[in-house]
Amino acid sequence: MFLWLLLVSGPQGFWSQAQSSTRSYGPVFEEQPAHTLFPEGSAEEKVTLTCRARASPPATYRWKMNGTELKMEPGSRYQLVAGDLVISNPVKAKDAGSYQCVATNARGTVVSREASLRFGCLSYRWLLNEFPNFIPADGRRFVSQTTGNLYIAKTEASDLGNYSCFATSHIDFITKSVFSKFSQLSLAAEDARQYAPSIKARFPADTYALTGQMVTLECFAFGNPVPRIKWRKLDGSQTSKWISSEPLLQIQEVDFEDEGTYECEAENIKGRDTYQGRIIIHAQPEWLKVITDTEADIGSNLRWSCVASGKPRPAVRWLRDGQPLASQNRIEVSGGELRFSKLVLEDSGMYQCVAENKHGTVYASAELTVQALAPDFRLNPVKRLIPAARSGKVIIPCQPRAAPKATVLWTKGTELLTNSSRVTITADGTLILQNISKSDEGKYTCFAENYMGKANSTGILSVRDATKITLAPSSADINVGENLTLQCHASHDPTMDLTFTWSLDDFSIDLDNSEGHYRRASAKETIGDLAILNAQLKHSGQYTCTAQTVVDSASESATLTVRGPPGPPGGVVVRDIGDTTVQLSWSRGFDNHSPIARYSIEARTLLSNKWKQMRTNPVNIEGNAETAQVVNLIPWMDYEFRVLASNILGVGEPSLPSSKIRTKEAAPTVAPSGLGGGGGAPNELIINWTPTLRDYQNGDGFGYILSFRKKGTQGWLTVRVPHAESLHYVYRNDSIGPYTPFEIRYWKDGDKEEAADRVRTAGLVTSAHVTGLNPNTKYHVSVRAYNRAGTGPPSPSTNITTTKPPPRRPPGNISWTLTGSTVTIKWDPVVAQADESTVTGYKMLYRQDSHSAPTLYLASKSRIDIPVPEDFTHAFVQIRVTGPGGDGIPAEVHILRNSGTSMMVEDSVTRPVPHAAIIATNSLAMVALIRYLEL
Repeated sequence: MFLWLLLVSGPQGFWSQAQSSTRSYGPVFEEQPAHTLFPEGSAEEKVTLTCRARASPPATYRWKMNGTELKMEPGSRYQLVAGDLVISNPVKAKDAGSYQCVATNARGTVVSREASLRFGCLSYRWLLNEFPNFIPADGRRFVSQTTGNLYIAKTEASDLGNYSCFATSHIDFITKSVFSKFSQLSLAAEDARQYAPSIKARFPADTYALTGQMVTLECFAFGNPVPRIKWRKLDGSQTSKWISSEPLLQIQEVDFEDEGTYECEAENIKGRDTYQGRIIIHAQPEWLKVITDTEADIGSNLRWSCVASGKPRPAVRWLRDGQPLASQNRIEVSGGELRFSKLVLEDSGMYQCVAENKHGTVYASAELTVQALAPDFRLNPVKRLIPAARSGKVIIPCQPRAAPKATVLWTKGTELLTNSSRVTITADGTLILQNISKSDEGKYTCFAENYMGKANSTGILSVRDATKITLAPSSADINVGENLTLQCHASHDPTMDLTFTWSLDDFSIDLDNSEGHYRRASAKETIGDLAILNAQLKHSGQYTCTAQTVVDSASESATLTVRGPPGPPGGVVVRDIGDTTVQLSWSRGFDNHSPIARYSIEARTLLSNKWKQMRTNPVNIEGNAETAQVVNLIPWMDYEFRVLASNILGVGEPSLPSSKIRTKEAAPTVAPSGLGGGGGAPNELIINWTPTLRDYQNGDGFGYILSFRKKGTQGWLTVRVPHAESLHYVYRNDSIGPYTPFEIRYWKDGDKEEAADRVRTAGLVTSAHVTGLNPNTKYHVSVRAYNRAGTGPPSPSTNITTTKPPPRRPPGNISWTLTGSTVTIKWDPVVAQADESTVTGYKMLYRQDSHSAPTLYLASKSRIDIPVPEDFTHAFVQIRVTGPGGDGIPAEVHILRNSGTSMMVEDSVTRPVPHAAIIATNSLAMVALIRYLEL
């Protein structure tokens, strides 16, 4: 055995050295040619199509045009620069077409995607009489970008003249324009008659578009008046992607959902005309599944597949080293599938699957490397030291690199191992030893062999003491918010490190990301206690403690029950809807390990989003109930309801809101408030009230029934006032004298008249604002009423004294400092004189420049800090005192960045704000009599 091992080591080492050279690989495109537009007549003298591939050894490049290889001869217009194709002096007749780059090295060949070279792109405009008098698209006139035609819906005298079509080609930032010959438009006579629309410019009956493109539909009609154009989709609705501007409908980034029939409608007062056409959405091929680089063993089988989407459905074909690949011998090609049987070295190379429909082609590339290797353990040797736990199990993989797959056998020392009750050698060569004892220690060697050679790798098995849980966690019940420690102690082989992990319901607990709910309770190696802090309902479940070394582990579990308020009830249903009651039913939620004691019901209306607890029947809803009646609701009101459950630990989360319902209508139960009246012209009585809120209307068609009578009489006059928002009624009667007192009556429907409430009529206005008074002055005020018949007697007078004026001296000695992005402004305090009102603070208007809006700042002391931008250079500031007597005279300053002292601009004087007095009035209109007394 010893001699045999020496013999196989020589060839193995030689083969490994041969494999240690730099790995080679086939070409992989990093840049591929793209579709290119080139302007005819451009000053540019060349066009470049790019191509670059990563490969080892480096790739060489060729180009094809329309499937034919281009010849790169000296002096030719076609030149190869690195991998790029450069075409000098491009000509549409010779160079427009489809181009492909071909990259090759010793490992294989790949072909790039196709790229088209096109020339020119047009837009149309029309000139009237001379350049640049272009015809605008104003609804009456329209230029089709499909045909270039000019349409005029209704000709006018201003349309007379000579017209020329102006066509422009656009390529990026380069444009080129041409004019047509001028054509004259003459009008035999102006036609003023009106006629129905007739659509003249229309989009095709079938418009084909690719997904992601923008589609433009044109529709323009003749008619007088000029017709309006409307768009709609017959088999769907308008989407946010629509951009409609009368004759045009543009749909951005179309998708299959935009496919369908579209109609444009032209309409004026004389009639309408319609036209319909379809948008049909197609799609270029797009890969759903592609091939990837693959290393396969010689003699093995291989299946590759490519899947592409597109409309029409793409066809898939295959290339090997740039040439078409068809079924042959061991190779089967079937659409998007490629199958190899018993691979040979010659199957190595670059493969491409190509998906194509009439809208485009996509390529996917991969390299196939067929391997023939002697067994090699350098990448995956048998582990040199293999620790294992006594009475446990150990798994020793044997994974040499080999092609074809190697035959494996195991030895312990010189003993050949075979399958038994304690020993298992799997199909992939893995050795499994069970119920391990001290006698299993020793050297274990894996031997691997195929027709290319042999190799072996050895590891030493060391048997250690088993890990055991010595104190297991115990099950527990706690309430939400409480703390608990789950104990877990273990013993282990002292030559190895011991770690503890915890899981909850088989999900590992991350102590560092537990929001402070979990932490280790001890730093000792053999103690893995878990502290649970501020326990929540989500912390209930089975906790498992695992003590682990590198060779084995031991686990014990315990159940934690966290009791808390109930979970939300489910399935809230409203039925038996009345005017003031509804019946609610629901399903029980989780009781969270504590029996549900009772339920409560909350509701909200559309008038308020605030949830309020409702009265119910029964008043107290027991915990085993699943239905209850809600009472004292408002008739004709929209409601949502939710249910909450509670137990001894608190109130749980509410259920989801019920569907919205509206209670039935009922007669009003609340009389209007704020009843009063007065004012108006002679022989008029104005009665007003506060409109009834939505909460108290109780039904649709809400209005008011108003009854009134002259004081001292028996009969009542009654009128109906419609609309809930009504707030007054005017009664006119020539027999009503001035100042006739009235009494108004209101009562509930069904009550007796004797129970009615009564008020006296009052004026619409009971106060006035008097301005222009002098400060620190006493006034006497009286009020009298007047109407068209004259002025009534005055009221008893009352006295009013206005406040003192503000200080007349503006703030002085203003200075400032700039620190970072803050400017600090200081000034001397202003002290009020005896005849001036006290100073309560300062107002400052700050303006960055003469054009910007000012900002108002308030300060209680004689300094203020203001934030300024980084580019601050100067500012204008006004500072004035303020107090009970109003605002004082401002000091205006100009602040400069490079100076610490402000510069006085103007000593402006602003007079104090006029003082005002509030006076009361009686009913009807009023006039204020003011007597002036100087103090």
